[in-house]
Amino acid sequence: MKRHYFDWAATSDPGMARGGEDSIFANPSSLHEEGRYAKDALESARIKCAAILGVKTETLYFTGGGTDANAIMLHSLLLHALSLKNYNGEILYSAIEHPSIQENCLLLNKLNIPTGIIGAEKDGRVSCENFSTTLQKHPKARFAAIMGVNNETGAVMELGKLVKLAREREKVTKLPIHFHADMVQAIGKIPFSLSEVDLDSASFSSHKLGGAFGVGLLYLKKPINALLQGGKQEKGIRAGTENVNGAVNLAGVLEERAKNETVVSEYNKAKERFSYLIKGLEKFERYYPIPKDRVKDDKRFSPWILQAAFKGIPGEVMLRALDKHGIAVSTGSACSSASKERKVLSAMGLNNTEQMEGFRISQGWTTDMEDMDALLNAIEKILSLL
Repeated sequence: MKRHYFDWAATSDPGMARGGEDSIFANPSSLHEEGRYAKDALESARIKCAAILGVKTETLYFTGGGTDANAIMLHSLLLHALSLKNYNGEILYSAIEHPSIQENCLLLNKLNIPTGIIGAEKDGRVSCENFSTTLQKHPKARFAAIMGVNNETGAVMELGKLVKLAREREKVTKLPIHFHADMVQAIGKIPFSLSEVDLDSASFSSHKLGGAFGVGLLYLKKPINALLQGGKQEKGIRAGTENVNGAVNLAGVLEERAKNETVVSEYNKAKERFSYLIKGLEKFERYYPIPKDRVKDDKRFSPWILQAAFKGIPGEVMLRALDKHGIAVSTGSACSSASKERKVLSAMGLNNTEQMEGFRISQGWTTDMEDMDALLNAIEKILSLL
């Protein structure tokens, strides 16, 4: 049976992974010729990534992935708090964040660092009104984490406007607010410029782009003091021997996928495919999108991710049924697959039944109309039985 892959938000199609680079085996911290070769390759990869993202080379740090990058940023706040005798700053994070943000914020809260949640609207986005209200409720806010594109619904945040609100609030409170964005589902997927949005930090992941597992990027406008210490690799931000082959691989996929002209072209193709899919899904009486007012060509959402549901059918049942028909989908974030909670959908105001009925369809660069037809045909067969 031919398989049709619709779980690109979890990771890219294995067939997309790049692996043609020469293997670099030496430790880039070693002083011999092999080590210098590895160091040169690492720095060349960093220069290439910086050029594509439009930022200074010294602001990029290679990490073990998006989760690692998010954790490094958040754990540094613990060290900052411990260095001050009377730290009372508050950490704000949106209710629709990836587990690597939410769970680490909950951990910081257990360690007596105050946190606050930025609510989401029914469409799954953080509105300027909501963020502004939250900032007023938390006058000691020193950190805000709001992702660029939600990994479960595809909701796109207006980061430029949200960051501007934080900067305006700084003028009132005279306290700096560090704005961090998880950009894992944004890079290479939607048009955006890191250099044009005044972020303090951002995280990126290689394998979401068709690259290697176990490597990512952390963008830092200004250096921080990292909690985890070891060697002085990555200027002390991320200790441990660097994954040089992974860094070279990441630079390659960024060059291939994140150039503006490529992003725009693929974005339009993805939009066309999802418009076709949504039109087909709307023919099924029991279908409804999440949120329910999402329509074709909806600019509020990334055309790479769709949260769908069918009345009376749990999402996990649909997932397993589709799997037997050669279709791979998911019920949400792969990082939360062991949990029955649907925190993002709950934050959108969905009841328990609606949360459990939701499942995620995410496409990629090699997805085509044949895949869309296969998905629609499989759903039609499944609905005739359920």
